[in-house]
Amino acid sequence: MGNLKVQKVVSWCGKGMLAALLVTGGLQLPDKVAAQPVDHIRVGMFMDLGSTYKSTTEAVTLSSGQAWTVGFNTTAGPSSLITLGAGEEARFSVDGFRVKVLETKDLSTASEAYKKLAATADKPILFAAQTSGGKVYQLYTGYYANEQTAISAVARAAKTAAAYLNGQTPTVKGAKHLTAGTYATEAEAAAVVSTVKTAGFDAVVALVQMPDGGSRYEAWVGEAAKDNELSALSGAVSSLFPQLALSNADASRPAFIIRQDVSLGQAVKHFQLSGNEAKGWIASAGSELKVKERSNRAYRGAMEISSLSGQLVLVNDVPFEQYLYSVVGGEVPSSWPAEALKAQAVAARSYAEFQVNQGSKFKIADVVDTTLSQAYNGVSSESQNVVQAVDATQGEVILKDGKVIEAVFSSNAGGVSADPSEVWNSGGDAFASVPSEGDVAAIKGQKMWYHILLSSGATGYVREDNAKETGTLTSEGLEKITVTAKGTNVRPLPLIQSDVNPVVKMKPGDTATLLEKVPESGTYSWVRGPYTSAELVKSLQGKTATPIPSSITTLEVTKRGPSGRATEIKANGQILDVKYPDMFRSALNGLPSTLFDIVQIGSYTVLSADGTTSKISGSSNTTVLSASGQSTMKGSETVVMNGDLKAQSIDKGQGFLFIGRGNGHGLGLSQWGAKGMADEGYDYQDILKHYYQNVTITKE
Repeated sequence: MGNLKVQKVVSWCGKGMLAALLVTGGLQLPDKVAAQPVDHIRVGMFMDLGSTYKSTTEAVTLSSGQAWTVGFNTTAGPSSLITLGAGEEARFSVDGFRVKVLETKDLSTASEAYKKLAATADKPILFAAQTSGGKVYQLYTGYYANEQTAISAVARAAKTAAAYLNGQTPTVKGAKHLTAGTYATEAEAAAVVSTVKTAGFDAVVALVQMPDGGSRYEAWVGEAAKDNELSALSGAVSSLFPQLALSNADASRPAFIIRQDVSLGQAVKHFQLSGNEAKGWIASAGSELKVKERSNRAYRGAMEISSLSGQLVLVNDVPFEQYLYSVVGGEVPSSWPAEALKAQAVAARSYAEFQVNQGSKFKIADVVDTTLSQAYNGVSSESQNVVQAVDATQGEVILKDGKVIEAVFSSNAGGVSADPSEVWNSGGDAFASVPSEGDVAAIKGQKMWYHILLSSGATGYVREDNAKETGTLTSEGLEKITVTAKGTNVRPLPLIQSDVNPVVKMKPGDTATLLEKVPESGTYSWVRGPYTSAELVKSLQGKTATPIPSSITTLEVTKRGPSGRATEIKANGQILDVKYPDMFRSALNGLPSTLFDIVQIGSYTVLSADGTTSKISGSSNTTVLSASGQSTMKGSETVVMNGDLKAQSIDKGQGFLFIGRGNGHGLGLSQWGAKGMADEGYDYQDILKHYYQNVTITKE
């Protein structure tokens, strides 16, 4: 071997990887906006905005620990027309296109059909209604964005509930109604409704808001999808009830159709919002409102119900500073140092105020309750430490040239924050790549993992508390470890994944070759994969402007930005043309950040002394010498050592392993970096001015 040319293995773990939890959801930074103090903020919780934000439900279930009210939000202000008791639940939906599946006097039949439909995309609602002949149960699915969508749902509902229809045919219903008069009380309107229903017509009680701020009860007949259906219905009802003065219900006036809902196993009131541009208003002066469909979380402020594209919209209208109590507690642990919490409070306030003053992409809401905006989980995220941090910085925002910046932030920058060009191809002069040493706070106290090579040729990871280093070396100079714990799992990645099978189990006394010792995969450093060509091709679908190859044989980072994040990647030598660099995260199977290296399993590149490179596949029976003079192993598993005596194994399979640091886009404030700086004694203004460039922090 004396004449063998010494080759140095190219390092596959180059610059550090970083990123951070995506909180803005934007594709590029908009202009700054002038500082305008904000009193309230509107948080979207259920809306269908297509690709921008989609969280839908057929109905929402609300309650409060104290008495609460239901009314309308009009240009004259909110009204309170109905009072519900402490702990009383009520459900809300919007009057739109739906499918009436069946009507029956048998609750068991209706309930069984409901269960069948609940397992499909055509979500059901089950109502109970009183007639002179007793109670009947009405099963619907919906609601649907338009009539055509509802028509297409008819056949699906008929098939799913076929065993329970008993000769009935599911039909499309809509928001067109007849009114059969105005009544002083709900009971009087209900008596008329019962009589009309007994004759076989759909009828309900409606509470209608009047222009003078008052309200009245009306008996509504029918739920037609088309005008001609409503006209035909009017003739049929008039022939049986000539005493009723029928007219079309005024769709310009907000109304609540009042029904009894038995969908959840017990009867509760159901308010179905009707009317063009109608907005329902739900408030509790003495307590928070709970939303069952949001894990029964409680929220400060009021709830507004409306309709958008035929779907229910729920917006939480909450005092601005109280919104921050939840956001800060939802974004970072309340146990963090006070200065880190204050930094988060000012960044979150600036970000939210920017959204309010800018005019939101979320249409009727300023922000949404997910990390597309900021994490917002109601009062469950609040704590004394967080409230104190928000109160201590009340009104403080980050300004650049006298305007509030969109103070985006992320979970962990992995040691260096991102430059705007690495995230959305553009940027803002308040942002630049800066060191973020405090990010290592995320791994303090964590267990390390042994990356090991088994005698079978398989590789994996064992947590350090399940094994120990023996001090003995292999002939190649690699250390051996021995397992100390019973039933030790060898994991495919350096983290515990309950839904992923271990590579193998080891018992005390079993040994393996130690390749390297690495931190646990988490917010600071991470490993993902290996992903096969097929997995990556599937993940890339629809995310590149140019066609992607049917099979990926090579994948490499060909350009990096100022912080080392990937800005260009080639597959089979062709550029993967994504819309903006941060999109590589979702395009490549959901990577935590774009600060990563790609290890191609099954081959490796060696760099010779004269600067030339060559590829060696894992199937080659090749021995490579490192600069240290240590040889590698031969066989089914090839081990490569570099000059730092770091070893990696290259197996005979094919795939792509991603090794990186950081979590999220990495732009602006790093939350873990702020924690690390606070631990070292920096105050919140020092922290913010480190991550945001040439800014001032001002109390409005």
